[in-house]
Amino acid sequence: MFDKTRETVLAYRARDPAARSALEILLLYPGPRAERAYRRAHFWWVRGHKLIARAISEHAKRRTGIEIHPGATIGRRLVIDHGMGIVIGETAVIGDDVLIYQGVTLGGTGKDHGKRHPTIGSNVLIGAGAKILGPFTVGDGARVAAGAVVLNAVPPDSTAVGVPARVVRIAGEKVHYADDVDQVSVTDPVKTELCALRARVGQLEQKIKEQGE
Repeated sequence: MFDKTRETVLAYRARDPAARSALEILLLYPGPRAERAYRRAHFWWVRGHKLIARAISEHAKRRTGIEIHPGATIGRRLVIDHGMGIVIGETAVIGDDVLIYQGVTLGGTGKDHGKRHPTIGSNVLIGAGAKILGPFTVGDGARVAAGAVVLNAVPPDSTAVGVPARVVRIAGEKVHYADDVDQVSVTDPVKTELCALRARVGQLEQKIKEQGE
């Protein structure tokens, strides 16, 4: 247990430039507190004491804003940055050295039975507000962009962005689609519509002017 705690503190210090000391991380950061509560709850869950496990989990959720089901399986050195609004479902599996930002959901679609939640590989980064829904795998070293809604498997060492998410890079190389869309410089639909209205008003003004002459 001491080794796992030490690993967690070192992981937070490596990934969070705002972390000033191990004591600050252990006492004040919600991520490590939620994870310690999960470890206790999981201990009781796998031994069949489901009520105790859920009680520990619910208490931790109220204190940290992070909901981790005691039935989930979580590897080592998980870093939860900020943490508020994170939900990790019962059959979710998380590998080692994963970084998760606030507002992330590892959930189900409501259509599956048994294994309902995603499996997250090792060294995965999941951006703020991302939703990963369903019993598929996000491969080792993958990156899920902030706000993405992932409904299908993500290959290892790839980047998924958008709603619904699509893989735009694999091993650093851009993935090209027949209807490829640049997620950064995509056209603003509101701006496009306003430009069209402005052009139409200009045409009407010109017609009125011509009729007046």
